[in-house]
Amino acid sequence: MFVRTAENGEFAAIGELRVAAYIAQGVPPTSPYTDVLRNVGMSTPGDVLVMLDNGQIIGTVTLEPFHPGSEIAKVPDEAEVRALAVAPGAQGRGAGKALVRAVIERASASGVRHLLLSTRPTMEAARHLYLAAGFTRLPARDWSPAPDIGLLAYGLRLPARRAAGK
Repeated sequence: MFVRTAENGEFAAIGELRVAAYIAQGVPPTSPYTDVLRNVGMSTPGDVLVMLDNGQIIGTVTLEPFHPGSEIAKVPDEAEVRALAVAPGAQGRGAGKALVRAVIERASASGVRHLLLSTRPTMEAARHLYLAAGFTRLPARDWSPAPDIGLLAYGLRLPARRAAGK
């Protein structure tokens, strides 16, 4: 298994993988969020990463830098982790952990100082994964994209990048 940047022809399959993973975690198939999942990283700025196993995409995550439409990032040195998903049949093999590690590394290399994400309270495996990676709860940034959906915010402070030669 390894992680790389998504290629242009892969975005439709990535969107469907996300939808399948989120439906398996309790998002209703008729939810308007499925359209968001299909388009993260295509309609917004960001780096879409994929996890491959034997040539097959089994997971994905997006690093979305701060922009005027950011969900929880508020300033330019913040970025958001969006749409972490592992195919239902590939879960439990470390792909999620590797994707989180890869998105943290990408954020750090990009100069991000505060990496943020939000997740549903019911997504216990995801919350455990984020806490294990060092993220902490940020209740002041909890938010709701719709009246019946509450999201929990998490953040991870990243060290400042050192100048070359120091």
